[in-house]
Amino acid sequence: MTDELSIRIERSFTAISPESWSQLSGASRKGSVLAYNPFVSHAFLSSLEESGSATAQTGWMGHHLLLETDKGELIGALPGYLKNHSQGEYVFDHGWADAFERAGGRYYPKLQCSIPFTPATGPRLLVAEGLQRLPIQHAIAESLKEVVRRLGVSSAHITFVPEDEIGIFEGEDYLHRTDQQFHFINEGYANHEAFLETLASRKRKALRKERRTALEHGIEIDWLTGRDLTERIWDQFFEFYMDTGGRKWGRPYLTRKFYSLIGERMPDDILLVMAKRDGRYIAGAINFIGGDTLYGRHWGCIEDHPFLHFEVCYHQAVDFALAKGLKRVEAGAQGEHKLARGYLPVTTHSAHYVAHAGLRRAIADYLERERDDVEHMNEILTEHSPFRKGERQQED
Repeated sequence: MTDELSIRIERSFTAISPESWSQLSGASRKGSVLAYNPFVSHAFLSSLEESGSATAQTGWMGHHLLLETDKGELIGALPGYLKNHSQGEYVFDHGWADAFERAGGRYYPKLQCSIPFTPATGPRLLVAEGLQRLPIQHAIAESLKEVVRRLGVSSAHITFVPEDEIGIFEGEDYLHRTDQQFHFINEGYANHEAFLETLASRKRKALRKERRTALEHGIEIDWLTGRDLTERIWDQFFEFYMDTGGRKWGRPYLTRKFYSLIGERMPDDILLVMAKRDGRYIAGAINFIGGDTLYGRHWGCIEDHPFLHFEVCYHQAVDFALAKGLKRVEAGAQGEHKLARGYLPVTTHSAHYVAHAGLRRAIADYLERERDDVEHMNEILTEHSPFRKGERQQED
């Protein structure tokens, strides 16, 4: 890092101007449209904070790394949070924390450099458009280690890192962790039926029957985006979210205000897939629209119907992606049940800087074995994909 650059920690995202943030790669459709990731946009990150969803009170204290010139110009950034727990992250390190604290160490607080409550791969080492990326990205990764030492925290964790960034972290002596998700890849299918034709006959028939069954009892599906996202719609969707989220997680992470804010600030980046019966909505899933990817996030319902979850969350997402020419559907964390619906296993990546040498060695040994296990499991699952032999290869 040159003498003209410096790292600053900003605790409040609202103190960062939308104009300067929008110049960073991936954060705005003004730059490379295909690279746009809605979760690193100013609209999304500021809404998490202003809504009370990701704040110091909920255990997400903003510690955003800003790389600036001596004139105060923002040229690089890494969203980050100081945390006293590991909830809402989807890359679990509870075992690491327990082991270190049993040995007399102090794992929390830690730095978590990710998008709160969002298990979606996207740019983390953000660089202003038009600048040389690698030197700035290395400067941010190197500076993060210094921030760990300066704060006296145990570690820094950068999760859901894109593959083209993980080598930068490894070059700065971060540990590399892998995990698994299931993504749908659009191979240029004209429509859902064209996609189904690439499946083995038995799998194809099963999915057709599943979709018919899901829409029995007069259920209809609506796609809502842009101006469709009224406060009344958000009220209904939030009811689904609270009902299902409360049963699944115990305490849903997002507040009602969050949905109002994103509906105001980024309506064209949102797709609600809503299921209707007898004139009222009974279930829905929220998706975010990136440059070339549809990101499925969470769903909820107030009526249970066979296969409705699969229809609303997975089949409709594929329909939308094909209709809009999107390359990929990322349907969130975990879920081997997605495989039968054309979502293939892919490898996700995270980077970890651990200050304590002993803990670092133990984690490094564990991660080496875990990477082998993830690779092996991906190979096994790909062998059991619903595609006809030779139609698809594993996505890495």
